[in-house]
Amino acid sequence: VCNFTPAVAGKPALLTHDEVTTLFHEFGHGLHHMLTEIEHAGVSGINGVAWDAVELPSQFMENWCWEPEGLALISGHYETGEALPKDLLDKMLAAKNFQSGLMMVRQLEFSLFDFELHATHGDGRSVAQVLDGIRDEVSVMRPPAYNRFPNSFAHIFAGGYAAGYYSYKWAEVLSADAFSRFEEEGVFNPQTGK
Repeated sequence: VCNFTPAVAGKPALLTHDEVTTLFHEFGHGLHHMLTEIEHAGVSGINGVAWDAVELPSQFMENWCWEPEGLALISGHYETGEALPKDLLDKMLAAKNFQSGLMMVRQLEFSLFDFELHATHGDGRSVAQVLDGIRDEVSVMRPPAYNRFPNSFAHIFAGGYAAGYYSYKWAEVLSADAFSRFEEEGVFNPQTGK
């Protein structure tokens, strides 16, 4: 499920923050499947949910990777146990949000490209021409002409997200809305969790 940094030369495997976020993301998918209560297995977990919400549990779980209370429970210096310093977490949050507008435009580009390919099948245009048309509409910084991003955009061809890539951005909205309740009432408030 995840490709994490392995242990090296007698030292334990130490996950980066990005790897921890990936772990929580995938754990969200796992919880979605494990907590499904349904008689027909064929519609359990993500199989019985509108595509708009498939990424909601996974992106929701990522939120705990940015909360000081959550990080204190799962992190610390592997030798001393010293907690992650607040100023370092603040810098990580600043880096996470740096150029977030450009990241939004990038995801919008991917989603529109996905929709356009699946709605029109290109209408005689090459895949590159379809993407160039989308980039003409939304791109702030165009990649170089030699860029072959569509050749490796597996999500929309082999990853089960055909005409559904937008669900990542929509799940971010749903996740932020759901997590705001935890932010208001305490991220480990048992009543909120019910």
